[in-house]
Amino acid sequence: MAPSDDAGRPLVDPSVLDRLRVELDEDEGYCGVFVGNFIDCLPFRIGKLRLALTTGDLDGAVDAILSLKTSSQMVGAERLAGLAMDLERSIREESPSAEPSLALPQLAVNYLRPINQCSRQTLHRLQAHRSPGANR
Repeated sequence: MAPSDDAGRPLVDPSVLDRLRVELDEDEGYCGVFVGNFIDCLPFRIGKLRLALTTGDLDGAVDAILSLKTSSQMVGAERLAGLAMDLERSIREESPSAEPSLALPQLAVNYLRPINQCSRQTLHRLQAHRSPGANR
C-alpha cells in the first residue's frame, strides 16, 4: 500500500494551535515552547523512523511511527499525521504476514520521501506561526 493523497488535509490546522494556546495558557508562552519542541524533535523522529524501517526493526518502526503520528496530531500537523497513520496501517497489515527485514525496507521506499517532504513543509509552516508578528 502506498501513501494516500493527503493534499486535502491542511498542512497545519490553525484551530489545533488556537486550542493549544488556550489550553496551555498562552500568556505564559507554553504553546511556543511546545511547538518549538515539536520542531526541534521532528528531524530526530524522522531519522529514527528511517533507521527502523531500513533495518527491518519492527518494534522500532512501530515506536517511531506512533511518536511521529501523536506529536503531529498534537500540534495540528494534519497532513504529516495522515501520512504517519497510513504508514502505521501498512506496518500493522504487512508485518504479520511478511518478514520485517523485507517488508519494512519496502515501506521505507514507499513512504519516506512523502514523509520527508511533508515534514519540511510542516516545519516551514510552524516556524512561520512562531515568528513574531506572523499571522496565525
